[in-house]
Amino acid sequence: MVGQDMTNSVVAERYSRSLKVFPELEPVAPLQARRNVSASPKSAKRPALAPVGHVKSTMMSFGNVGLYGDLLVNFLRARKRTFIDRLHWDLPNTEGMEFDQYDTPQCRWVAVHEYGEVLGGFRLIPTMAQCGIYSYMLRDAQRGLLDSIPQDVLFIDAPVERRIIEASRLFIAEDVPASRRMQVQNVIMGQMVACTREMGGSHVIGIVPQVWSRWLRRMDLDAVPVGRKFSIDGVSSQAALFNALKFSN
Repeated sequence: MVGQDMTNSVVAERYSRSLKVFPELEPVAPLQARRNVSASPKSAKRPALAPVGHVKSTMMSFGNVGLYGDLLVNFLRARKRTFIDRLHWDLPNTEGMEFDQYDTPQCRWVAVHEYGEVLGGFRLIPTMAQCGIYSYMLRDAQRGLLDSIPQDVLFIDAPVERRIIEASRLFIAEDVPASRRMQVQNVIMGQMVACTREMGGSHVIGIVPQVWSRWLRRMDLDAVPVGRKFSIDGVSSQAALFNALKFSN
């Protein structure tokens, strides 16, 4: 059941089901920035990762986070290493953790981890969420509340519907080796579908790399662009809407 650690068989099944779906869905640093990042001592000494059967996915909320020890702390620290240290995004952080105004009790954090190490993850927030002046990222960008995302990011009015969930802060840890990245990417996408369904949603909206159209050539993907292509800090992106029901059977 989502909200608890996934069993090996469930993770393996969803990994297989999501194979070849969204393989590029992760933040990618500009080439020059990637060249300037040196491997950390931890990366150099890191043992080979185990097969998919040892990878777990946990959906955390304010209500259940106490069940998972330091997992949320480690998850937010992994986000900082990705978005601030590697991609150099200007985001709030403290004690080595990245966070923003959307990390509220209304959101869910999904961590993909192995033997206590966070390999990647993402955040989900209902499009009906509201906290002060903020709702969810794409809608707030359209309303002119965010400087980092263009106001014309969407072709449509930002949806406010129970069935639509926004995905954001999707990442894969930099020290996941190239031989494991597609595996982790596919586990992430399988869990995005499962967790969206668990939250009562049928569709996912979010910003993805503009290469998302390649996915249509790999699989019968029920997804549509809902915004123009734009660039943030050298990363070309576009808003898209995905049907979570398509991949859940």
